[in-house]
Amino acid sequence: MGIGLKELIIILIIIVLLFGTKKLKSLGTDLGAAIKGFKKSIGDDEPKLDEKDKDVIEGQVEQKQTDSNHKS
Repeated sequence: MGIGLKELIIILIIIVLLFGTKKLKSLGTDLGAAIKGFKKSIGDDEPKLDEKDKDVIEGQVEQKQTDSNHKS
């Protein structure tokens, strides 16, 4: 006794008549942007570094290791 194809089509027609296609399109766009932002915020636990930044950080680590070896 679930919802069949005919019922879904009738519900879709009613929704389009109530809200209009432009409003539904903007709602879909806003919802997609919200989901995309949510996924991005979850995945950005650690800032992403490009190769140039990685080289600078690795150089700083090597410099600190060299400095600590010379002090000992």
